[in-house]
Amino acid sequence: MTSTAELVLDSKSALGEGPIWSVDDQVLYWIDIHGHLVHVYNPADGSNRSIEVDQMPGTVVRRQSGGLMLAVESGFATLDLETEAVEVVSNPEPKPNMRFNDGKCDPAGRFWAGSLAGSEDQATGTLYALEADLTASAKLDNLTIPNGIVWTSDHKTMYYIDTPTFKVDAYDYDIDTGNLSNHRVAVTIAEEECWPDGMAIDAEDMIWVAHWGGARVNRFNPKTGEKLQQIDVPSPQTTAPAFGGPDLKHMYITSAAHQLDEETRGKYPHAGGLFMVEVDVPGVPADSFAG
Repeated sequence: MTSTAELVLDSKSALGEGPIWSVDDQVLYWIDIHGHLVHVYNPADGSNRSIEVDQMPGTVVRRQSGGLMLAVESGFATLDLETEAVEVVSNPEPKPNMRFNDGKCDPAGRFWAGSLAGSEDQATGTLYALEADLTASAKLDNLTIPNGIVWTSDHKTMYYIDTPTFKVDAYDYDIDTGNLSNHRVAVTIAEEECWPDGMAIDAEDMIWVAHWGGARVNRFNPKTGEKLQQIDVPSPQTTAPAFGGPDLKHMYITSAAHQLDEETRGKYPHAGGLFMVEVDVPGVPADSFAG
């Protein structure tokens, strides 16, 4: 079963990423990594507020006490939506030429995000979890391009993507400690689908994976590895999906416009845009940072 996402915002983002829906505010938070921007998209009126930050944001999540949290070049940071001030609160990896990339909050309110080398071709990245007390610990290492991360509804399994592996990995997850164990491969991505990037999970515990270079988002059964559905996206560098809307049946999809040649830009005039498609199975509310 295949359907096509429609453009909702012709942002032409250099590297749109990290969409996350706020159930409370009914808005979508998302970022442009290379543009140094944090966006707030309101589908009720089509507005998109853009907040400039002084370094590349890798992902954005909500904070239970208000405001947002970011993973940026220099670590984990807060973002005050009123003053637009950014404050780094933890830097677990003060290395040159490293930055933080994709991440999300787990059901216990920890903020997980992975680091990567500036060249994006070195297996020197690490997946960190930031606790509510602002202490961070390393959970996985030797990562190249850390990307999609989700947890199942029973809070017992975490799925994770390191893009160059062409796999979705599964781990047993301990919600009390945040510890991971029993690594196995849940989905092996066929090369013709292109690189796996960001990921979301729906109410049936099926996973949705954006494919960089593939102009698509695919739904997989992580228990069997079977591909169940494809969403075509009018932008080849599809980066991440997120469920939104009043019933969480609106899937928002970010994309990137950088590194495209003129011929490809002509074929995909809305590359780098924000897209949306309605799906049958709703998503689940995004978790927020407990700190």
